[in-house]
Amino acid sequence: VYTAGIVADDPSADASGQTRQILAKIDQYLAEAGSDKTKILTATIWLADMKDFPAMNSMWDPWVPPGATAARACIESKLATPAYKVEIRVVAAR
Repeated sequence: VYTAGIVADDPSADASGQTRQILAKIDQYLAEAGSDKTKILTATIWLADMKDFPAMNSMWDPWVPPGATAARACIESKLATPAYKVEIRVVAAR
């Protein structure tokens, strides 16, 4: 299962709020594709500012099931819209 970069529906939220929204969307997309977060193989996370890493990670770490940690890259990058603080793409098995 390949997702495009996923962003928050409400970009007025802070980095943790945006991450929470994105992770919920990932759960939904994976379920629709017959997969789940225990089957994520890789994740790419873009942050508009690396100072938001702790806020993003505070949502990511509890979301990842123990023993199912995917290979992950986290990159600082300008995102498509200045209001976006976080964008995440995952690849998962089915």
